[in-house]
Amino acid sequence: MTSLIDVIFLLLLFFMLSSTFSKFGEIELNAAGQGGVGKVEMQPYFLSMRAGGLMMNGVPVTLGDLPETVAVDQEATERLVLISLSERTTSQELVDVLTVLHGIAGVRTMVLQ
Repeated sequence: MTSLIDVIFLLLLFFMLSSTFSKFGEIELNAAGQGGVGKVEMQPYFLSMRAGGLMMNGVPVTLGDLPETVAVDQEATERLVLISLSERTTSQELVDVLTVLHGIAGVRTMVLQ
């Protein structure tokens, strides 16, 4: 008769070898610090994530229009996008926005607390 521990190890081995391991991507997340007066050399964009959708500098914008909206200023080599979250913003919505913004060259993002 086979001992119970042998059966458990065989089952463990089977499930470990038959499972697939997912590779998760990473998204860089910068949070704005408290206070501090610093020199800002560029005009930042203010992106507000609310229940009604996205607002870029007070103008409604869709997720698909973000690259065109941020890339309007062709003279700037680096752009800063400040992201303000509402209480109802889900983490998936934030990840979607950060993914789109990180695809644009020369864009830095900062999430406001």
